[in-house]
Amino acid sequence: MVRRSILSTSALAAAFLFHLPASAQDAQPIPQDDPLTVPQADGFAGAGDIVVTARRRAETAQSVPLAISVLGAAQIESTGNFNINKLQQLTPTLQVYSSNPRNTFVNIRGIGAPFGLTSDGFEQGVGIYVDDVYNARIAAATFDFLDVSQVEILRGPQGTLYGKNTTGGAINITSNAPTFDFEGKAEVTFGNLAFKQGKAAISGPLSDRVAVRFGVATTTRRGTIFNVKTDRTINEQDNLGFRGQILFRATDDLSLTLAGDYSQQNPECCGTVFVRTGLTQRALNRQYDALAAAQNYVVVSRNPYDRLTDIDASLQAGNKIGGVSLKAKWDIGPGTLTSITAWRFWDWKPENDRDFTGLPIVSKSQNPSQQDQYSQEFRYNYSGKQFHFVVGAFAFNQRIDTQGTEAQGAAASRWNLTGALAADPSVLNGLTARNTQWLKSTSLALFGQLSWKINDALTIQPGVRLNYDKKSGFYRRRVYNGAGVEISCFNPAPTAGTVLAAQCGVYSPQTSAPSVSDWNFSYDFNVNYKIARDVLVYATYAKSFKTVGINQNGLPTDAQGNPIASAGTIMPENVNHFEVGIKTQFLDRRATFNVSAFRTDIKDFQANVNNGQLGVLRGYLANAGKVRTQGIEADFNFKPNDRFVAYVNGAYTDARYVRFVDAPCPPELSGGTTVTGTQVLSAPGVPGALSPQNCDISGQRLPGVSEWAWSWGAEANVPVNLLAHDGELYAGVDGNYRSNFSSNPSPSAYSWIKGYALTNFRAGFRTDSIDIYGWVRNAFDVEYLEQLQLAPSNVGLVAGTVGDPRTFGGTIKFNF
Repeated sequence: MVRRSILSTSALAAAFLFHLPASAQDAQPIPQDDPLTVPQADGFAGAGDIVVTARRRAETAQSVPLAISVLGAAQIESTGNFNINKLQQLTPTLQVYSSNPRNTFVNIRGIGAPFGLTSDGFEQGVGIYVDDVYNARIAAATFDFLDVSQVEILRGPQGTLYGKNTTGGAINITSNAPTFDFEGKAEVTFGNLAFKQGKAAISGPLSDRVAVRFGVATTTRRGTIFNVKTDRTINEQDNLGFRGQILFRATDDLSLTLAGDYSQQNPECCGTVFVRTGLTQRALNRQYDALAAAQNYVVVSRNPYDRLTDIDASLQAGNKIGGVSLKAKWDIGPGTLTSITAWRFWDWKPENDRDFTGLPIVSKSQNPSQQDQYSQEFRYNYSGKQFHFVVGAFAFNQRIDTQGTEAQGAAASRWNLTGALAADPSVLNGLTARNTQWLKSTSLALFGQLSWKINDALTIQPGVRLNYDKKSGFYRRRVYNGAGVEISCFNPAPTAGTVLAAQCGVYSPQTSAPSVSDWNFSYDFNVNYKIARDVLVYATYAKSFKTVGINQNGLPTDAQGNPIASAGTIMPENVNHFEVGIKTQFLDRRATFNVSAFRTDIKDFQANVNNGQLGVLRGYLANAGKVRTQGIEADFNFKPNDRFVAYVNGAYTDARYVRFVDAPCPPELSGGTTVTGTQVLSAPGVPGALSPQNCDISGQRLPGVSEWAWSWGAEANVPVNLLAHDGELYAGVDGNYRSNFSSNPSPSAYSWIKGYALTNFRAGFRTDSIDIYGWVRNAFDVEYLEQLQLAPSNVGLVAGTVGDPRTFGGTIKFNF
């Protein structure tokens, strides 16, 4: 079935190629000035000659021999996609999942960041750049888009043109630059759920050499889940952001741009709802339903779409993000020397309910973090008639400090212990783990890429990168009983069945200080051939890597409870990437059709695993044997005239563990007596059964990846004169579909999220200076889940994050 679908798509591409008009016009030359000042994408990606800077120079998207999606500001704003989390609704090969800002995962084609609780000890595989500045942690890029010009999503490894090496791709966000002509814009939006959003930007000259630009954005919205415990809604939005830039044209050849930004988010977030239960191999009287009944607990609703919860721990998702950068551009003959110096910070203050229930099992869970990062990039771009090249150097340093506190509550003994100890709340009540940890990370790189135009049709493009990384960390967990007395679990080990043994089984003290450094050499090679004026074919091979990592949240332990020191570091990923594609335009460039096929093999894939216990270890990094992702993508855009534009984008992605023989087991194979060797194991979900120590999940799908994904949209308009203003009435629709996907690192029968399709509508009136429209998103009020979380302790509880219901409102924009 899959093979037939791929062949059908290829046949469709061929059909379009055979009908290309012979009279297609030559492309208009791209102005060779500052890339930020050339025309950018209009309302829909792919309509017209869209200018991108993916290869560090201004050129049309259709001339770039790689798979790239370009989203213009108008498309982003009109579809309500105002941050990174929403972009996947417009780009089928992008996957974004978030249980809170820190635990946000951005993948392209199924790879990027391992699914699970975030660890600072690994690198993200999808790089996020804002005006050439790399954001080291996804959580530090969860701000609202502020005065954005366009977003480019590059698919496949990026390392020979970008400061930080990334294996999955890159998201390149470009802000509007200061202008020497006065201009401004403002926007206000109101909607249901008390949604209010305001945006404004103003730009203009201070002198004939200095221009400034300033933007502000604020978003607030009532939460989508009602917590009966606190009698208020949760998972709200409360965002505020500022961005300012000063452009100084020192000479005709030298310009300096100083930019600063600050964003803060302070919502009561991020809570979950009850979704379902599933039998594990824990004793039946120690699974969710029996434990809840023993404590006379009845969850407020077993239907997640009632949007009700009764979680009892405090919630907070305080997030402060900001920084300063200085960008210098110096035109030297046929080339340009660019320097980008940047400092960024991230301050995270969370509070969570880690047991997902209204019982005081985990009474406190918070791990505030503070990050500082410094980066320096030098890049020289040369453009000639036959040769283009980029050479660069990149230096990066970051430090992250985290102070964690997790405490057990009055219901913890009943939930986690057996026998007489389970009946004594004082055994675990008040048991507290305090974690202190820090990470220091340094990365240095030299990179370059050559584009050699052998003749008018054929171009070859080799690139290389030399990379050095060093990481060192520290982790210490100290444990205190309910009386505030520090406990020890080693030398000697506690006697089985005692209070101390029970406490050490939940929180065990640990200290580790992993450190590692590594060199990597990587390269890529691209060949592209222009079959006709508007037909480009290309093939790429990339040898890439994800740098070495460390376990920053504690280490797994041996049978005696001692940390396994060898698990402190994880090997770098070894990536082999192959891609072929074709880019076409026809009907006098009114239509665009692009197809790409890819295969990426990753050896020593860095996976996030969890041992299922409540507080012994929340999660750690380990190398899976091998992972493979392969698929085909197609993008079609059609703009026959100024009155209509439409697009359809689709992707098939087959992302699987090729070999992962010692993976953590899913809940239906966990919770019983753990055994090794050749003992006969019970079937999944049999209470009181024997459970394997680990599981072979080779051949199973990677989490968070839908095999099929689509996005589509269209907009039509008619010219009118309304209230003495010439303009146009317009109506638009956009939507997206994702097939089912797993929401657990080891696929579980309880963690699959069924596929869903969302549809949005908008209609309004616009002129050159004003745009007034109404909108409705998730118009058919589709019920869907964004993410599932399996509760700790193998009790069989599955909690989840429910997608937004139908929302509607109106927007007014002004340009002046």
